[in-house]
Amino acid sequence: MSVPTTRHPVPYYSQWESRDLVPEFITGRLDAADDPLWQKSGADTPQEYAFWAPRMCGVACLRMALDFWGHPVPPSVPLVRELCEAGAYVRDGDTVKGLIYQPYTEYVTARWGLEARSAPDLPAARVPEILGSGHLALLSVHKTVRTPEVDPPSKGGHLVLAVGASEESLMLHNPSGLPGASQEFAPVPWARFAHFYAGRGVILGA
Repeated sequence: MSVPTTRHPVPYYSQWESRDLVPEFITGRLDAADDPLWQKSGADTPQEYAFWAPRMCGVACLRMALDFWGHPVPPSVPLVRELCEAGAYVRDGDTVKGLIYQPYTEYVTARWGLEARSAPDLPAARVPEILGSGHLALLSVHKTVRTPEVDPPSKGGHLVLAVGASEESLMLHNPSGLPGASQEFAPVPWARFAHFYAGRGVILGA
């Protein structure tokens, strides 16, 4: 496919407050409750933060979009609470269903005035056109897209924000990416991206 080069200057947010410690969090070498910056999340306790941090990829993507379009950027856990009230996350004890796209998009539009629409069938080939029109796209990928050279066990389950595209690759802001390698403006070759992408997402616009 012919892809015009697009690169939106979107600020980056990790789903953990200490973005440099992501390798320790995802391997379990460090508990998120021990994140030295946990209070920045707006959580009441380290335990509340630690429960939500691994699940806040969609929240991190929203914070990036809010910053990009000049909106105030609330801390992550207050946003999680609002999304729970909106039905975008459904918590049952220690399990969480979500992110659920339709209530998420309804919340984003009602609360922030952004254009937001659920895209349960979103071919990768459409993403460059979406970005070229000034939009951003949350895309459902396997969390191991942070190391795109390694084949994932499945597709989907983790949200990243598409911020740019070229003939060779899609450029991602990955809320659980590796510092200095795959957090911001991380290029993933189109052929590799297909291994991770579940073909669905959310389209955001100003």
